Amino acid sequence: MKRAKWLVPTLYILFLLLPIYWLISMSFKTTNEILGTFSLWPREFTLNNYITIFTDPTWYNGYFNSLTYVVANTLLSVSVALPAAYAFSRYRFLGDKHLFFWLLTNRMAPPAVFALPFFQLYSAVGLFDTPMAVALAHCLFNIPLAVWILEGFMSGVPKELDETAYVDGYSFWRFFIRIFIPTIAAGIGVVMFFTFMFSWVELLLAKTLTSVEAKPIAATMTRTASTSGYELGLLAAAGTLTIVPGAFVIYFVRHHIAKGFALGRV
Repeated sequence: MKRAKWLVPTLYILFLLLPIYWLISMSFKTTNEILGTFSLWPREFTLNNYITIFTDPTWYNGYFNSLTYVVANTLLSVSVALPAAYAFSRYRFLGDKHLFFWLLTNRMAPPAVFALPFFQLYSAVGLFDTPMAVALAHCLFNIPLAVWILEGFMSGVPKELDETAYVDGYSFWRFFIRIFIPTIAAGIGVVMFFTFMFSWVELLLAKTLTSVEAKPIAATMTRTASTSGYELGLLAAAGTLTIVPGAFVIYFVRHHIAKGFALGRV
């Protein structure tokens, strides 16, 4: 009975890891081997795919551009959402629930709805083809999600904590930064995880708002066709490397994520 209890989760995990293993295995193969033979591991092991990525500016600049706007968006989203969520959590004002719902409707809209307006706006103000253009565009979707999650965590903190800090002589920002933010660290970890992941995997806006200088890695991966067909080994290597940033984020906020999913509004 105990073996059966562990067997099902183990098989499920192996099933989930199979595509990742296959991707990594393909990254060490040539395109001819991928198309010509079926093998569980590389028969002609090669590092040329990774060498191309780390030596070709088109490829490594794509990763740099993606990380730039993703990190900028994550910091912007969290910085704006923290005071906004605190206001929704601690104060009642005219139209607060309607405004809160309106924020969520922005998150529900598909990115394609805003692609053309953002394109025209950023072209007019000179932000087109910059990482900041993508970072600001993603804020439209990530800030509402961040506010919604953080408001749930903040509402779980008793208001007496705020009052006690004010009685002890704390200013608002000193209390907010030194006491309140550490209290909701789990919620911030969850928000950073979701905002990072959405911005990292989003393609439509990132591709529409960039062309050459700030082209992200996802857009670069769509342009690997040659006269001989798609370079599948190179695509697999690029795909493998795109998993690394997300894995690092999950590793560093893993404790906050676990606590956040257990306690917060997720």
